[in-house]
Amino acid sequence: QVQLVESGGGLGQPGGSLRLSCAASGSIFSIYGMGWYRQAPGKQRELVADITTNGGRIYYADSVKGRFTISRDNVKATVYLQMNSLKPEDTAVYYCKAVTTGATSSNYWGQGTQVTVSS
Repeated sequence: QVQLVESGGGLGQPGGSLRLSCAASGSIFSIYGMGWYRQAPGKQRELVADITTNGGRIYYADSVKGRFTISRDNVKATVYLQMNSLKPEDTAVYYCKAVTTGATSSNYWGQGTQVTVSS
């Protein structure tokens, strides 16, 4: 079992920055990768960015390339999402996800953190 706790959401201004954190606990040794998803009202949840535990693969959605940066601290079992040049369309609930490997692969989700971009 893996538990995920997100923090760092809130209100950001257009053009501003916010940083999200997701701390994992439990069976962290089994985590293969972690990522951030978001879901805006009336829309499907979408992948924003993800990163493998060894950092060997990083993915960004086209909508955030050049503005968002995902990083991880394996010692702290934490993944971060630095969001710069925020746009109103970045407004959503952001969820952290961890994927584990082993006998079976499992997905774990955080509770979500609200990000609102508005002047």
